[in-house]
Amino acid sequence: MAIETTAWDPSALLTSDKAIQEYLEIAFEDGDTTDIAIALGNIAKAKGMTAVAKDAGITREALYKSLSEKGDPKLSTLLGVMKALGLQLTVVQAGKAA
Repeated sequence: MAIETTAWDPSALLTSDKAIQEYLEIAFEDGDTTDIAIALGNIAKAKGMTAVAKDAGITREALYKSLSEKGDPKLSTLLGVMKALGLQLTVVQAGKAA
């Protein structure tokens, strides 16, 4: 008998600001740009891709493409999406808590 599986959708668990913040902090701590883009994409999906794209000033299609596994968003896109999500980047010295 074959085991039936379903795809895991992390955006379904991103229902609070705290969950979103912790999820994104982990992505940034690892430092993998693909993981960061995917994490932002999952957060945007949780918040509503169409609304996030509009608030970020890009098309929905461009948002999906930029925040996909093969995407490589420009800094302006990254900052626009973060602003649309109500987030901001904070710079701290490596190894020190914010």
